[in-house]
Amino acid sequence: MSFKVFGTVISVWLILFVVWGFPLTHYRSRFRKIVYQTESWLINIKPVFVDEIKALFGNVFPDNREYLKMRNFYRFYLLVYLLLFVAYRFAG
Repeated sequence: MSFKVFGTVISVWLILFVVWGFPLTHYRSRFRKIVYQTESWLINIKPVFVDEIKALFGNVFPDNREYLKMRNFYRFYLLVYLLLFVAYRFAG
């Protein structure tokens, strides 16, 4: 599926990935700030992933409602992203 805009062919898949991926940096930043317990913007560029992966697939802060809510939302967001990639692979 594609269409032309100003003589350029644009895929609907490209639009879907851009629209769905645009807020990813914001959600990831919020999640990382909760996991690493900081408000510094530097957490967005630091290459630390171990605690983030543990927090995404485990339950690092079981009593922190903000963490649990954000973790579940972030899981859902990434799952939809994964489903978009799978759909693109098989239908695109």
